[in-house]
Amino acid sequence: MPRARGGNKRKESRKKIMALAKGYKGKRGTSHRIAKQAVMKALRNSYIDRRRRKRDFRRLWITRISAAAKLNGLSYSAFIGGLERRGVGLNRKMLADIAVRDERTFAALATIAKEEAVKG
Repeated sequence: MPRARGGNKRKESRKKIMALAKGYKGKRGTSHRIAKQAVMKALRNSYIDRRRRKRDFRRLWITRISAAAKLNGLSYSAFIGGLERRGVGLNRKMLADIAVRDERTFAALATIAKEEAVKG
């Protein structure tokens, strides 16, 4: 009896890999063996970077808040500490957006944080 080589299933899995590798340069987009390695690496990196994106954005927000707080005569930690003691429930994403788009509102928040820093 002849050996079955997994015709349709094999073709389907190869088509799936080649579809994921569509647009890759050189043999990465045309050769199944090399495309499979490239796709595996790309999928691993995208998994890792979905987690890294969260860290990167938080770092960016903190940098923006820190710069705006320094313009208002406060350090980042004094600003955040003052807001937390006062019970202002804005997260870092919102604070960074306010710092970039609305300087007057951020200055008012900085004043609140300064008052709290003077008390505490």
